[in-house]
Amino acid sequence: MKNIVLIIFCFFFQIISAQPDSLFLKVKSEKYEGPQWVQKNKATVDLSEVAFVNWNSGGTNSISGLLGFETSANYTDKYFNWKNNAVLRMGMNKQESTELRKTDDLFEINSNIGYQPDENSNWFYSARLNFKTQLFNGYRYPDTDNPISRFMAPGYLFFGGGMEYGKNIDKMSFYFSPVTLKATFVLDETLANAGKFGVEPAVYDSEGNLLVKGERVRREVGILITNSRELKVAENVNLKHQVSLYSDYVHNFGNVDVDWQLDFDFKVNNFIRATLGSHIRYDDDIKTLKETDVEGEFDEAGAKIQWKQFLGVGFAVDF
Repeated sequence: MKNIVLIIFCFFFQIISAQPDSLFLKVKSEKYEGPQWVQKNKATVDLSEVAFVNWNSGGTNSISGLLGFETSANYTDKYFNWKNNAVLRMGMNKQESTELRKTDDLFEINSNIGYQPDENSNWFYSARLNFKTQLFNGYRYPDTDNPISRFMAPGYLFFGGGMEYGKNIDKMSFYFSPVTLKATFVLDETLANAGKFGVEPAVYDSEGNLLVKGERVRREVGILITNSRELKVAENVNLKHQVSLYSDYVHNFGNVDVDWQLDFDFKVNNFIRATLGSHIRYDDDIKTLKETDVEGEFDEAGAKIQWKQFLGVGFAVDF
């Protein structure tokens, strides 16, 4: 795990430092036009489909779709900037021999306010809030009778303050918070009693009777480091990189939770585009399961690296 964190740190440090300053220079000579609000909305649809007719090599007909919507409202004035955005994403897959299955599910809200004491400085005093959860039940397919996740089970809330550095704050940012509160919500009673997602599990007597219910909320206080970068790597090819490193002061300090997204956006025209994305996560509180000798039963194993990859072609509309 330490090697992974070191590699990620070196990667985003290079992204910050390897680019010439001319790519990021803020235009200080422009006349100040007063406080401004800028709102943007973006809707996306990505599809993939495979169909077979008398195909002698065999195969299964399938169709996948990913719907996304993002809205943002950003405020800037001479010394303050306040960035707000909400993301909604839902993906489904259907194969002819199986039920409809979920492939992606995200609801996320971000709010970041920064104060720039000197208009010639690239440093900001900053406070951040991040909330994310899912909207629909998650399953370990083909078992669709026992959800392994639900709305607000889990849900995550980060809130903290610190310093942010950015020569062009909309395109490149490095944020350090020595005090960040993290709350993990597991509002489903069954999952909370099982101690999922790091909450304290329920207590039972020797006969299996419930004595103490599982906790619904896990609270942590720790250090948070984030880096984000948007870069045009070629004509009509944009890269977006976001990484978050968090370590709790109280529980196993030095054990780092990692959340790293790397997305390439290939623009065909104003509406059609292709996307290649990678998402790596590691959270020591989220344990994996391993199969036992009894069919349908699992034992808890240690935390492992989670990885999700996406490649799609679809439509994007800004409005």
